[in-house]
Amino acid sequence: MRKPIRGLASTLPLMLFACSETSLQEDPLGPAELLPAAADVFTDNIRIPIDLLVFVPCADGGAGEDVLLSGNLHIVTHLTINGNRFVFKDHFQPQGINGLGLSTGDKYQATGVTQDRFGGSFINGQSSETFVNNFRIIGQGRGNNFLVHENFHVTVNANGEVTVVVDNFTTACK
Repeated sequence: MRKPIRGLASTLPLMLFACSETSLQEDPLGPAELLPAAADVFTDNIRIPIDLLVFVPCADGGAGEDVLLSGNLHIVTHLTINGNRFVFKDHFQPQGINGLGLSTGDKYQATGVTQDRFGGSFINGQSSETFVNNFRIIGQGRGNNFLVHENFHVTVNANGEVTVVVDNFTTACK
């Protein structure tokens, strides 16, 4: 099984630098002192229809089978820019996603939650990202539930050095 792509989070700082204006303003009570502006916040909440083909290795008595999943994916994205810092969060959750095993005709449901948080500084490049994925394909009967779990974290210090990397990825059939 391929690992999820985390490209958006790693390119976000570049997009923010290219699109943002300075967030400092003059203090009307003092001579030329600069104060941070109020936080800029953006939130998007959508549902998109998806069709997804997933191989479930524990299906069909352990022989495995492709499962065609269809339904809605609920996506919430949130961006906060506060002075020289930013935080980008996203949340993905299947809603009403059902599937059919292409070999057996067994019915499946997709459940779980995937969340990502990426934040840092515009000034010195210090940043961190935490990604948690729980994706489950639940089949009929026992032994054909496919569970995917990943915890990923990376921290980059102000010198651009990666100081922490954790990537725990597991799959299980239950």
